[in-house]
Amino acid sequence: MGSKAVLKIGHLKITDHLILGVTKDKYERGVEKFQYCDLETVPLVGWNQVGNALRNNELDGAFILAPYAMNLFASRPDIRLVMLGHRTGSVIITSKRANIQKVEDFKGKTIILPLYLSVHTILMHKLLAEKGLTLGLGKDVMFEVDAPVNMPEIIEWDEGGTIGGFIVAEPFGAKAVLGGYGNEFCLSQDIWPNHPCCVFVVRTEIIDKYPDAVFELTQSLVKSGAFLSKYPEAAVPIAMNFLGQPEPVVRRVLLEPVGRVKTGELFPVLEDLDRVQTYMADHINIDTGSGHAMSTKIDLEKLVDARFAKAAGAR
Repeated sequence: MGSKAVLKIGHLKITDHLILGVTKDKYERGVEKFQYCDLETVPLVGWNQVGNALRNNELDGAFILAPYAMNLFASRPDIRLVMLGHRTGSVIITSKRANIQKVEDFKGKTIILPLYLSVHTILMHKLLAEKGLTLGLGKDVMFEVDAPVNMPEIIEWDEGGTIGGFIVAEPFGAKAVLGGYGNEFCLSQDIWPNHPCCVFVVRTEIIDKYPDAVFELTQSLVKSGAFLSKYPEAAVPIAMNFLGQPEPVVRRVLLEPVGRVKTGELFPVLEDLDRVQTYMADHINIDTGSGHAMSTKIDLEKLVDARFAKAAGAR
């Protein structure tokens, strides 16, 4: 039995990471006793901040986009994917000024992505490709990358309607809709049902040094996912605190409809993750000046360490 670890876990203030918010709430209120670890959550603004903090060993673990985790592992294989953070949960929002009624109306517009190395890029690419449209520089639909928190404001102030909209994790879709300047075009699960997106990764050094702490946290996160899945109404005040959002936004995200974000199936299924990296490698040909997003596929069996999720009873 090792010494008690203080686990610093990075995240964004998005619903996709709400299982961490529930675990934080349980930890702070003493509802669950943590024998092997103390928890410190580290909210960050954008995905590059999360990646850089992991690279610099400023975090012990983080909730991060699955393709981004794969890319980090390819260059520096000192992280392990312990479990999924959620399934589904994102939304495509169109700007009211852009007058988009159907997929074809995105032609000639710009769409904002949270990161190029994201399942969001896959989802947008799939949506457009089914209607024969291309995504990229000089293509049918252009793209820009920005932090999720900035997206509602970007379309709010885009008076010319050149920004067609954005694809993002909640609560930023709900914020744009309730603010009156965005329309909900579709949910991410309408494009790819039950898709993975964010994953929970931990640095290998921490796993090796504090396996009991990593299991304890994983077990709590799995329980938090089950709680969110079963009692979304009870999670509203927790989410308001964790996300820093008002009740109407949170209630829309968690309850209208229930199941926008799925947290009941968090076991890391290799086939699902391989589908992500294969699509990125084979189909996403956006010219970023440095080739494809994921030109080299990784060995997922080396990235994924599912023993903690399995022992915690993750489905």
